[in-house]
Amino acid sequence: MRILGLTGCIGMGKTTAARMFHGLGVPVHDADAVVHELLGPGGAAVAAIGALFPSVIRNGEVDRAALGALVFGDKAALRRLEKVVHPLVRAAERRFLRRAAARRAQVVVLDIPLLFETGGQGRCDAVVVVSAAKVIQTQRVMRRPGMTAVKLSAIRARQTPDAKKRCHADFVVPSGLGRRLTLRRLMEALRAIRSWPKRRSGIIA
Repeated sequence: MRILGLTGCIGMGKTTAARMFHGLGVPVHDADAVVHELLGPGGAAVAAIGALFPSVIRNGEVDRAALGALVFGDKAALRRLEKVVHPLVRAAERRFLRRAAARRAQVVVLDIPLLFETGGQGRCDAVVVVSAAKVIQTQRVMRRPGMTAVKLSAIRARQTPDAKKRCHADFVVPSGLGRRLTLRRLMEALRAIRSWPKRRSGIIA
């Protein structure tokens, strides 16, 4: 089984690429979706986060906006949060990989926004970086509710720059030049990785 990491800076079209992989029949593990579940009603991270940041708990779940406001710009608080969330996300990822291996999937995708930032590329046989022109990225992100230029600038500062991600990618997929081209490049990446030897082992243990 080949493990393909999928990542890209905010607003680059990673979510669209993940949906395309899913449409091609490739199992996709969405790290963001796991975080939403962990922080939602009855989520496994709610109690631990509540112990650290009591003010962000609302009706048995984590108020993500309140949590974001609390840790935004506070590196120490962010590290405390990550110590709670990251191990739970990794555990969910390992369960996903075991299930996929049991089903004898040829290729799976790990959709991880901060793949390079967290060293996640080491768990993958290859990495796809989705990229678009900065002006397109800005237009997309600024349409999101509650987004401001200041907030976008801070998010960019936390992420590995797009140019650097592209340099470390095995495949760079454009998302601002039409869906047909994006899909074609994703299909090319799948064909290529199926023929590659595995570079790492013991990844789902």
